[in-house]
Amino acid sequence: MADQVAATAWIALGANLGDPQTTLRWARAELARLGAVTAVSALYRTAPVGGPAGQPDYLNAALSLRTQLGAPDLLAALHDIEARAGRERRERWEARTLDLDLILYGDLVIHTPALTLPHPRAWERAFVLAPLADLGPQRRHPETGQTVAAALVRLEQSGVGLDGVFRETSDW
Repeated sequence: MADQVAATAWIALGANLGDPQTTLRWARAELARLGAVTAVSALYRTAPVGGPAGQPDYLNAALSLRTQLGAPDLLAALHDIEARAGRERRERWEARTLDLDLILYGDLVIHTPALTLPHPRAWERAFVLAPLADLGPQRRHPETGQTVAAALVRLEQSGVGLDGVFRETSDW
């Protein structure tokens, strides 16, 4: 959309089915088609939170994307990428081939049935905030003013750690 001003979106990536590393690498390339990827976190291995028992660990990351897509169009594009990766939505918080969450879109605040920004649970999830802290620990929640770093230190982080193989952002 050439008539829109570019905005920076912060996107969380996760996968725990199939080959998560390959899927996340593919998703990163697909996201780059939507704008300019300006920063990428390290890759984290995280324990599943909620959902059915017995799920494998997730690989999680975050990236910032400079895009001219508006927030609703970007969310639709994220859902399209998930679908092309084989994501099926049957049960809340189930294992998945790919999960892409729009965490922030600039400082935009939206509360509609289709889209809530900032993401309503991001500041409660260490598996989202740890990768996000790699990109901008002082980034503030547009409504509460709480930084990513301040929120992260208040959360249980025992199930979140840098993946043993992919410690640097360029590795994945």
